[in-house]
Amino acid sequence: MKILTVGGGGREHAIITALSRSPKVEKLYAAPGNGGISAIAECHPEVKATDIEGMVSLAKKLKPDYVFVAPDDPLVMGMVDRLNEAGFKTFGPKAKAAVLEGSKVFSKGLMKKYGIPTAEYETFTDPDKAIAYIKEKNSYPTVIKCDGLALGKGVIIAEDEAQAVNAVKSMLLDGKFGKSGSEIVIEEYLTGPEVTVLAFTDGKTVKPMISSMDHKRAYDGDKGLNTGGMGTIAPNPLYTAEKQAECMEKIFLPTVRAMEKEGRPFKGCLYFGLMLTPGGARVIEYNCRFGDPETQVVLPLLETDLVDIMEAVWEERLVGLDIKWSDKACACVVMASGGYPEKYETGKEIKGLDAKGQYEGVYVYHAGTKIEDDYLKKEAKYLTAGGRVLGITAVDKTLQGALDKAYGAVKDIAFEKAHYRSDIGKRALESGYDLI
Repeated sequence: MKILTVGGGGREHAIITALSRSPKVEKLYAAPGNGGISAIAECHPEVKATDIEGMVSLAKKLKPDYVFVAPDDPLVMGMVDRLNEAGFKTFGPKAKAAVLEGSKVFSKGLMKKYGIPTAEYETFTDPDKAIAYIKEKNSYPTVIKCDGLALGKGVIIAEDEAQAVNAVKSMLLDGKFGKSGSEIVIEEYLTGPEVTVLAFTDGKTVKPMISSMDHKRAYDGDKGLNTGGMGTIAPNPLYTAEKQAECMEKIFLPTVRAMEKEGRPFKGCLYFGLMLTPGGARVIEYNCRFGDPETQVVLPLLETDLVDIMEAVWEERLVGLDIKWSDKACACVVMASGGYPEKYETGKEIKGLDAKGQYEGVYVYHAGTKIEDDYLKKEAKYLTAGGRVLGITAVDKTLQGALDKAYGAVKDIAFEKAHYRSDIGKRALESGYDLI
């Protein structure tokens, strides 16, 4: 079997690594791919992940058995629809289902209509009405979100009225986020531990994966700006069996059934961003694809062939597939460029990796790298090519063991101005849990 994966980050490297373990796989392709991915897949950097017609043309040339569309933008833009029209089997939702992430106004409306627990909210296109609502509620912090995709930056948590008003003006008047911010959601600020649960679904059946805990802030102690994620652990020790049952009954199944009733069956990976509030689990957000970097700690624990799951989702027979998971723990530490998530430099040589961009005893998932030479040559150099550069991921019987392995590798891998958090998983360990 030949599989083409769309994308070129750490998530895609994790997906392609999982696909490479399948005995069914004969050849792997990636577009655009990256330096690390090139060690296990034929990369086509000439085709960008958002180039729908370019990807269709590439698929016609390569003739893959499946195309795995991983990032949010091409899914929301309708890449799966075009690939299906061209006769290709795919993994990922069509545009009318991907709207669950593509429009926060849609997703909040769906939750309200079907009674799926989430934060109280209102939507606005008129800045004066939005500001009047903020002043009337007079509750802080408050959350202001762009309706559409904004590279993960379209959410502002305002600590007071001035910040909230500025956020509204930046979105609705100044057009800071373009069309994505032409309509906004203002919602209550929820408190409690956050949990991410990814789930496979074929539009009817939903099978949750192992939970995870992300670390969004740039610096230790959850300080600094929000990032795309500085590290993750799995499973999340605060996500108990009782919480799993609650979320399945009140959130996971109702969401999939709601999308089916709306004529928008969701097939692929559905991401549930959850808050475990004192009043129960609430949906913070949906994503229409594998999360990044949650994927990097979830897929190493998957024991069932990912290709088998992909086929079951396409053929809508997920209900009959028994998906097995390891009972071990997994931890990922992200090594980022100095200055990320703001200004940073690229083109720095990465030292400590072998010719295939790996380090013995861990998974090294490349998020933003490029390679100077063919990966088979011992003199091949890996260079930084993004804000988040590497996800150093380890599996062990305990969370502490996984963290020790990951941080041990981090100390031996280096590039100029490399930055990483030293407290990934610390909250989980301090909560009295270790994962076994």
